[in-house]
Amino acid sequence: MHPTLRHRASQRHGVFTSAEALAAGYSHGEVRHLCTSGRWVRLRRGVFITADDLSRVEGRVAARHAVDCLAVLLTLGRPATVASHSSAARLWGWPLARDLSPLVRLTDPDQWRRRDDHAIACAPLPATHVGTRGPVPVTAAARTLVDCAREWHLVDAVVALDAALLRGHTSPDELAQALASARGWRGAARAARAVALADGRAESPLETRGRLRVIGAGLASFEPQVEIWAGGRLVAVVDGWYDDAAVAVEFDGREKYTDPWRDRSPGQVLWEEKRREDALRGLEVRVLRIADADVTRGWPPVEQRLRDLLSRPGPTVRRFTVVRRQAGVLRTR
Repeated sequence: MHPTLRHRASQRHGVFTSAEALAAGYSHGEVRHLCTSGRWVRLRRGVFITADDLSRVEGRVAARHAVDCLAVLLTLGRPATVASHSSAARLWGWPLARDLSPLVRLTDPDQWRRRDDHAIACAPLPATHVGTRGPVPVTAAARTLVDCAREWHLVDAVVALDAALLRGHTSPDELAQALASARGWRGAARAARAVALADGRAESPLETRGRLRVIGAGLASFEPQVEIWAGGRLVAVVDGWYDDAAVAVEFDGREKYTDPWRDRSPGQVLWEEKRREDALRGLEVRVLRIADADVTRGWPPVEQRLRDLLSRPGPTVRRFTVVRRQAGVLRTR
């Protein structure tokens, strides 16, 4: 590829236009031949990517969708149009709603349109509601979350909200401002309910789903991310805590054991979890473990177990102290 065209394409995950190819010296015939040979791939009319660049983004959800967004945006040629809703959520990298359509979602302050591969919502876009994710213009985090929460199921919306808050992509104040801007829009009340349930201390989607399951059972919610100290040392940080009953709630996602973080082996994780739970039980802290399947079809016996644990008070004399964390910890490799 001509170095000038390569430079332009490299700024957009490899995406370029026919006008840019012609400006770099390619003829219409050469462009057709490169596409016919399979070296270049036509994404949309007048928008291309090399087969090598396309292969590099396949399997990477955010990067692959960014290519689709760029292809549509370059075709439209409207500087005010930005990726939004589920497309922006993909580019932000949050957990997504189940069965999400691959449709490219966009917002434009002056135009509404719907086609087979993209949909444009016409809505105000103040400067504070616009940002970028790599080369793609997108709605800002808080605006994206509110737009998604206006459409998604409540649980999916709260999972995304918790993930965004945990990663520092937005704040409660920014979410409140985005909600105020959306007042009167379709689904605004639905979004407000999701925002009210969000808690950035949740460190995984399972923790969010479990917390909502507990609330949905009519039980008081636990306090997320609580440190248990004894003898001047940190014994454990529990995912959820009921202080009066001294009950710790721990969420066991499969990934904790199959793909552990901090360069540990699955065996090390299992051993550390056992030692940690033994230490908690030795302090008369009762532990309830909840796995992925427990928040769906396996919930009734878990709920009954939790009710039984909460019906009995914790130890009269405590040999431990608790410290409530103000924020969760983002797990990184």
